[in-house]
Amino acid sequence: MKKRIVTAALAAGIIAGLPHAHAATPAQQAGGSKAILLQGFHWNSAGYTRPDWYNTLFDRADDIAALGITHVWFPPASDSAAREGYLPRQLNSLTSAYGSQAELVNVVGALKNRGIQSVADIVVNHRVGTTSWADFTNPTWSKAAVVNGDECNCGMGNGDTGDGFSAGRDLDHTNVGEVQNGITTWLNGTIKGAGFTGLRFDYVKGFNASYAGKYANAFAPDFCVGELWTDFNPNDMNAHRQQIMNWIDGTGSSCGAFDFTTKAILNDALANGNYWRLKDSAGKPQGAVGWWPAMAVTFVDNHDTGPSESCGTGQNHWPVPCGSVMEGYAYVLSHPGIPTVYYPHVYDWNLRTPIAALIKARKTAGVHSTSAVAIQQATQGLYAAIITGTTRQLAMKIGPNSWSPGSGWTLQASGNNYAVWIK
Repeated sequence: MKKRIVTAALAAGIIAGLPHAHAATPAQQAGGSKAILLQGFHWNSAGYTRPDWYNTLFDRADDIAALGITHVWFPPASDSAAREGYLPRQLNSLTSAYGSQAELVNVVGALKNRGIQSVADIVVNHRVGTTSWADFTNPTWSKAAVVNGDECNCGMGNGDTGDGFSAGRDLDHTNVGEVQNGITTWLNGTIKGAGFTGLRFDYVKGFNASYAGKYANAFAPDFCVGELWTDFNPNDMNAHRQQIMNWIDGTGSSCGAFDFTTKAILNDALANGNYWRLKDSAGKPQGAVGWWPAMAVTFVDNHDTGPSESCGTGQNHWPVPCGSVMEGYAYVLSHPGIPTVYYPHVYDWNLRTPIAALIKARKTAGVHSTSAVAIQQATQGLYAAIITGTTRQLAMKIGPNSWSPGSGWTLQASGNNYAVWIK
């Protein structure tokens, strides 16, 4: 079973010199969440033709609401040296390759008017200078904000509290005055001021989890998720998901995490037929969703792992087979955890109709983040389960082998190697 690890500093409510960081679990991670997250961008969204991505989202606000989305994850909003947003430069400038600050505020407001919350992509592991390696402006920080082992050989701070990141200056999160206070001021002023209510922490293996907990507690999000993407060994899956558990514990349960273990297993199952990997030795779903589903945010692909507008475009670092994307959605949209839908799958891959059918089935059955799962089959070529929602039961199968839940069930959605029923 998962191990719950809380540091003495967290237990005392003190993190690196800042007093009274009271841990609070966001509402969507507290259990029973019916949230469905849309990743509202992909790797090629930023300024490829003109900087109007925010207007693209604005134009689709009604359709996003009709799809059943409750939260939209935005790309990094701050000015960046890379158009994708992951080399933040002037944190307090919200004009980027995705559009202007006014356009950002406009689309966040439009979504809010439709009952949809907006999640900000928070990149605080590293930062780049305005004209050189570390001349930080807006806000201005000194070189004491940079860890002393950084590649720039300019850092005057303490050692890094996580893994290094060579493309930017690694920040010294033990620095209270500039880094900690600067980040919390930016979050509560600039980011919250734009209308964001949720946080997605980028590259969290680059700094100690306690700081993500600190920043989350200062912001008090309704939704929080961290990106802990580590190496996966299919012969030791428990070790992989234990890392996710440890990170969540390290935040003081102030933030959930993307379920990269389930992502890895789906990659293997959909490519090689190893659906048996989806069931652990205790008979529960494998991955973070089997140990702490309230904190697990599941996904099929994202801007890093998969393609963008079409198969073969974008980053494509760790994709599911392009022809098996809907199988992946049949799993994540029927199971506990908080599922993520990827923008290009809906609007570029012409998968809106089948994805909408799966979301409707989930909502009709009342499946939520902590729904019970009874796995019926987990073998080579087949996975099947019955999930208990608040109003009905939902049955599903993926894989080329046939399976039926029996009489009394009504088919809700089906396609190549997947089917979903309700009773």
